[in-house]
Amino acid sequence: MTRPGRGILIQAYRAQETPHLRKGEVTMGTGSRIRLRDIPTRLATGAYILHSGITKLKAGPEQAAGLHGAAAGAFPALKRIAPERFVRSLAIAEIAVGSLLLVPFIPTAIAGAALTAFSSGLVGMYLRTPMLRKPGSVWPSQAGTAISKDSWMLAIGLGMLLGAADDDRR
Repeated sequence: MTRPGRGILIQAYRAQETPHLRKGEVTMGTGSRIRLRDIPTRLATGAYILHSGITKLKAGPEQAAGLHGAAAGAFPALKRIAPERFVRSLAIAEIAVGSLLLVPFIPTAIAGAALTAFSSGLVGMYLRTPMLRKPGSVWPSQAGTAISKDSWMLAIGLGMLLGAADDDRR
C-alpha cells in the first residue's frame, strides 16, 4: 500500500503487507529493497559525483591537461591516452557511478561496488602522489586536502557493500 506524501514508488514497511521486508527497509516498486539508512548517503554522494561528471564534460583543454597530468603522474599507463579523451572517459564514469547511486531500484550492493571501485582509483592517486601528502605521512598537504576527502567515498562504498552482505546473511 502506498502512503500519501511518500511518492508513488516507495512502499513503507508493514509486516502484514510486506513480510519480505525488514524494519528500516523500503521497496522501490520493482521488488528491490533499499535500507532507509542508505538513502542519504546514496543521494548526497550520487548527486555530487553526477554533478562532477557533467561538469567535466565541459572541460576545456587546460582543465583536461591538468586532470590528465595528475592522473598520469599516479598511473603512468594513462600517459598513452590523450587528455581530452581521458577527461571525457572520466566524466562518463562519474556520470555512471553517480546515476547508479541515485537510481533507487539499483541494489545497494551494485551501487556500493561501483562507488568502491571508482573511489579506490581516487584514493590510489592520492597515495601515489607524494606532493598531496605531508612528508612521510598519509595526512594531506595543503594541495592534497581536496583529494584526500575521496577516502570518505571509499568508506561509504565499503559500508554499502558490508551492509548488503550483512543483509544477505540474515
